[in-house]
Amino acid sequence: MSLLSALPGCMPSFILSSGTPVSGTLALFFMQFAAYSRYYDLLYQDKNYRGETAYIIDLLSRYDNECHTLLELGCGTGIHASLLAEAGFDVTGVEISESMLKQALLRAADVSGRITKGAFNAVQGNALTVRVEQSFDAVVSLFHVVSYQTTNSDVQKMFETASTHLKPGGVFLFDVWYGPAVVHMRPVVRVKRMDNESIRVLRIAEPQLNMNDNRVDVTYTVLITEKATGRVEQLTEEHHMRYYFAPELSLLAQSAGMVITRSEEWMTGNAPSELTWGVTFVARKT
Repeated sequence: MSLLSALPGCMPSFILSSGTPVSGTLALFFMQFAAYSRYYDLLYQDKNYRGETAYIIDLLSRYDNECHTLLELGCGTGIHASLLAEAGFDVTGVEISESMLKQALLRAADVSGRITKGAFNAVQGNALTVRVEQSFDAVVSLFHVVSYQTTNSDVQKMFETASTHLKPGGVFLFDVWYGPAVVHMRPVVRVKRMDNESIRVLRIAEPQLNMNDNRVDVTYTVLITEKATGRVEQLTEEHHMRYYFAPELSLLAQSAGMVITRSEEWMTGNAPSELTWGVTFVARKT
């Protein structure tokens, strides 16, 4: 990603390594996630990626014991994808952020050098528009990537991307912020502290619930302190998260040629309720 312009008072624009220009709010999105990727893995170092991967594999196996090829929309830095590859899946990851993609490619190279079965490769692309010249047994989109699609048009395009890449009978597995829980529990201010050998990170999350739009706007204030020098960098990020209700997801899936066949609390398998913030949905291509 190369900077073309980012002058005060102007909307920035970029050219991706693929040669595709982006500008306006999408360029701001890239700037935000370029900073986000710097501490992404540190932020989620306590996340149970191996347990989540086992959960994903178990769910997929219920639909197809021969499931082998996977497309991951929004693969981030590639942790889930690399673990799925280690488990024997051939995984293609799609990531829009160039800085995150670079980390995913490093993981892909590392995994490729260690495994004899399975594979992981990653490409840059937008989950709404990317087209890979391959059909897959399953498509996955994890860690609330679908909730980052805040308009009907965008989530519809993402569902169409998933359906386009699925073999007949293949499944699309994704998780979202669940509407009944968000409305019942309400988002609250959260503070998270983390560190590694070189930096300390303090992140404050301040949410604003917009009930008329089914959206939570979260302002993140991030303080990154370099341990060696004491230098402090402050970042401010805006994450816009849509929460979903089951009937609208069923309709969106249907319009993309899929049928929702399962919904459950992420990781536990419990029935969704007003206390289950993260819910997994499985849609099968008809």
